[in-house]
Amino acid sequence: MPQGIGTRADRTVSSRGYHAGPGRPATAWHGSATQHNGLVIEVDPRRFEEMVGTALDGLPEELGQLMRNVAVTVEHGAGPPGLLGLYEGIPLTSRTSQYAGVLPDHITIYRQAICAICRTEQEVADQVRRTVIHEIAHHFGIDDKRLSELGW
Repeated sequence: MPQGIGTRADRTVSSRGYHAGPGRPATAWHGSATQHNGLVIEVDPRRFEEMVGTALDGLPEELGQLMRNVAVTVEHGAGPPGLLGLYEGIPLTSRTSQYAGVLPDHITIYRQAICAICRTEQEVADQVRRTVIHEIAHHFGIDDKRLSELGW
């Protein structure tokens, strides 16, 4: 499994995945709006991957160093209806001393779903950032109820 996002220079984001360094419950984020807005913006897949990379680079270094065994991928297809992102894995708060030899946690960001609710490239970038942060919060054991209380 990857080791953590503290080493930012060598990570990549692609449809194959962002690998963040060396049981899988899932937590999905539906976002505030999940229906097509009638004015869909199409963002090039490479540009979208750059947005995900920028969102990851924007994390505080200390937070990035705490992430372990996480892969972040971009799904360019539609993804499950209503989802903008999905966290699958074992949150840090649930890991015990027996946590070893498991597959990486996996965060998926759904390009078409995000583009479907945005009108401009800047809105897409903002939503990507919000979705990435939301899914990473699940990695740290923060559930949807608490994220809502925090305004996320």
